[in-house]
Amino acid sequence: MPMPLPAVGTGPASAIAPVTAAAPLRYRPIRLRASPSTVSSPSTSAISSPPPPPSARHSRKHLAGRGHAPARPSKDRVFFLDVNPICFRGSQRSLGAFARWLALFFTHVSLRDPVVAVFDGAAGNEYRRRLLPSYKAHRTRGVGTGADSRVVDVLCECNVPIVQVDGYEADDVVATLTKQVLQKGYRVVIASPDKDFKQLISEDVQLVMPIPEIGRWSFYTLRHYVAQYKCDPTVDLSLRCFMGDEADGVPGIQHLAPGFGRKTAVKLLNKHGSLENLLNTAAVRTVGKEYAQDVLVKHADYLRKNYEILSLRRDVNVQLDDRWLSTRDTCNDTSVLSDFITKFN
Repeated sequence: MPMPLPAVGTGPASAIAPVTAAAPLRYRPIRLRASPSTVSSPSTSAISSPPPPPSARHSRKHLAGRGHAPARPSKDRVFFLDVNPICFRGSQRSLGAFARWLALFFTHVSLRDPVVAVFDGAAGNEYRRRLLPSYKAHRTRGVGTGADSRVVDVLCECNVPIVQVDGYEADDVVATLTKQVLQKGYRVVIASPDKDFKQLISEDVQLVMPIPEIGRWSFYTLRHYVAQYKCDPTVDLSLRCFMGDEADGVPGIQHLAPGFGRKTAVKLLNKHGSLENLLNTAAVRTVGKEYAQDVLVKHADYLRKNYEILSLRRDVNVQLDDRWLSTRDTCNDTSVLSDFITKFN
């Protein structure tokens, strides 16, 4: 039964203390530090990983084909929830916005599928800011992007494990865990408005984005990407190295070479497959018109630095816990979120 929603504007799992049968389910966050795999790896924290119910199995079923023909078995889904972006209404922090988006997410999107919530770690931006001081420097929301205890409490009570890795942004943690989940044969759905995740889109990875204008979540798949950009997502990251990312403070090539636009970049990348292949080829032979050739040779280092800044890392020191793949216990959702919405909306 959908919960009532008021109208609005617009690394290892932690141990859980046992609870008696009469006590309400409430998982308190416990911060753990794991021994890093290398000396330079940041510490990992996993906050509150609730145990799965006995003999829990994933709730998704195989779909029947048309005309009673056998259908290809559908892979089970695992959701990664990028928490920080849904904690804002516009540029202002809003617990009401968080509660509203989370309620819609549980009721209409994830249902009982596994959900893992991910937060930015302490000093998560520092790695990229060392490469480019302007990286996210203009964002007022950069202050205090850690896990709000009230947000953590709600997620814990709704039986959602929470992962936070010091020294890394949530994007990098999600990319690393996505790789691990795919290796186990699942599909991945990333719940976030962040376009950085488009570089991960594939047949088995899709996004679901909160759309404030219509007040709901909307799925974004491989088909949507190809229709929008006229290229494959495998070249998304390389294309963004040319175009830049204004929202993150990463300039594109246009301020150095105004005549080098998206059309030229897409044409060259579709032919050569990746930025590195394109730059390596341009270093030894002509790959396009004289102007484009000069840009690729003269600004190769600039483009490679953009690639390092914009690419999501897959080597974060965090390990997927198999308990995170179990069907989520939703028994607390209605009461917890209704109370939270009433209090903060």
